[in-house]
Amino acid sequence: MPQGNYCIRQERPADYRKVEQLTREAFWNVYRPGCTEHYILHQFRTRDDFVPELDLVLEREGEIIGHIMYARAEITADNGRRVPVMTFGPISIAPHCQRQGWGTLLLRHSMALAKALGAGALCIEGNIAFYGKSGFVVAGSRGIRYHAEPERESIPYFLLCELQDGFLAGVRGVYHTPAGYFVDEAEAERFDADFPPKTKRKLPGQLI
Repeated sequence: MPQGNYCIRQERPADYRKVEQLTREAFWNVYRPGCTEHYILHQFRTRDDFVPELDLVLEREGEIIGHIMYARAEITADNGRRVPVMTFGPISIAPHCQRQGWGTLLLRHSMALAKALGAGALCIEGNIAFYGKSGFVVAGSRGIRYHAEPERESIPYFLLCELQDGFLAGVRGVYHTPAGYFVDEAEAERFDADFPPKTKRKLPGQLI
């Protein structure tokens, strides 16, 4: 279990650079050589689908060691209805604090706040081995398809969690990832150039 005095609060403008640096450190060379997650976060803060109330930092002993952000998204149901949901990410934990329970603590706290704000369901791309412990299931098992994959395939990394019981009852349709998650690689490179140099490495298990 996490140890020490901590608090979870909304991110403030004074935190922006620290949180971007944290995000960069947390994701560097994890899914690809380098990373773009800190750029995605930077861009989202000015988007209409960004949820400021769920832009949260985790502080331990005065040090920011975690961060999560949420965005509004939607499912286009097969009957044409547009069903509002939320998504989140990146969720970042400082490398020296990983695998100590901080990510789960921050995730579950943010999910409770999202529910209190009226979110009926969350859709994400992630690892069921981690997110399944917090109530997520493979979305295809509930009739929700991922926009970027073949219609009849159940995608193991596309997950959902109902925050309100029955919110997606009878709903079958397609989830659309918010546009803010798709980045211009050249712009991301220019943004990253303002941070301290780090070596990009191609490592086993990366997605790109």
